[in-house]
Amino acid sequence: MNAIVAQIGDLADAGERMIERLRRKAFLPESRKALTVRFGIAEAAQLLGCSTNRIRMAEDDGRLPPAPAAENGRRLGYNVEELLHMRQVLGASPARAPLDVPAIIAVQNFKGGVGKSTVTTHLAHYFAVQGYRVLVVDCDSQATTTTLFGFNPHFNITREETLYPYLSIDPTQNDLSYAVKSTSWPNVDLIPSNLELFDVEYELAASGSDGQSVLAARFRKLKQGLIDLSRHYDIVLLDPPPALGTISLAVMQAANALLVPLAATTPDFCSTVQFLSMMDQVLQQLGGAGIEVDYSFVRLICSKFDGNDPSHAMVRAIMEQSFGPALLPVPILESAEISHAAMRMMTVYELEKPIGTPKTHKRCRANLDEALGQIEQLVRQGWGRVAPAGEEVLYAAV
Repeated sequence: MNAIVAQIGDLADAGERMIERLRRKAFLPESRKALTVRFGIAEAAQLLGCSTNRIRMAEDDGRLPPAPAAENGRRLGYNVEELLHMRQVLGASPARAPLDVPAIIAVQNFKGGVGKSTVTTHLAHYFAVQGYRVLVVDCDSQATTTTLFGFNPHFNITREETLYPYLSIDPTQNDLSYAVKSTSWPNVDLIPSNLELFDVEYELAASGSDGQSVLAARFRKLKQGLIDLSRHYDIVLLDPPPALGTISLAVMQAANALLVPLAATTPDFCSTVQFLSMMDQVLQQLGGAGIEVDYSFVRLICSKFDGNDPSHAMVRAIMEQSFGPALLPVPILESAEISHAAMRMMTVYELEKPIGTPKTHKRCRANLDEALGQIEQLVRQGWGRVAPAGEEVLYAAV
């Protein structure tokens, strides 16, 4: 092998070792991601859609345990697990009804750099804070989402823990339950990925003369596996590869909703138009092959939007003219807080305290809640409930 070419492997190894060092530094002392974020009683009441007095009364009459407190008696706030228990006791769970179809949302764009994995992970944590049961499926062999959940795909994840044993030409698994891992969030599970998942693409591409039938079988298999698994969840988020391949096609067919993130630049807009055109052709071909695709909603969301950049405003106006109501009205703003959290392999929802200024953190969190809340509304509309569960409880108590 050419010495220069051999350097690529050396660079990859050096990079992997650095990722592991960063991970260990971020997750010391146990080298495993922990969730330390807490919510004050006012924020908890807002999330549950009730008054602070109602929470205090439930604590006083024994329905809820006493509020966690420091040695000096100051209330520490509630962690996510305690919030979930409060939702059950106070009847403020947003969980779908048994007959409601779980939302299986593919977050897809073939253009890299649009924040696809960042949007997926923040969306998962947003839904978790709101009290939903969430499954995230990393279908991308680059495994960025797996990394953001605190796993090193090179050291912590084997091929047998990914979708590979289920989708390969010679499968060793008949359902997807083997791959589900718990995360630091009590109501978020993950099916991880690593580089070896790409072997599925090679195998199916080399499947020979019966390739089409093999592909169709794998498409149906992934969809059925996710439908079976989704019975335990309210929301399933799929993070597919940023390219048109076998796994991307299978994900498109398995999902029942599509979210397309795109940045407010002319190249991103043009690339997304090409993506939509390609998807239209592919979906027509799938339909012609008898492979059903049915989405409850298709929406685009502008990510990494800088309101102070005139070029961003101009491109966003072009998006609005082109896509109309399919473009969600509230964009995800570019924020140093998101970048700083990502450096720590975290989302903004996992930060115990601001990394930048409190004002920057508060503005970023408010924007994320509003932008991602638009997707929650679409999910709940699909269940026939427009307002979030917390608001329903509040209105019912009035």
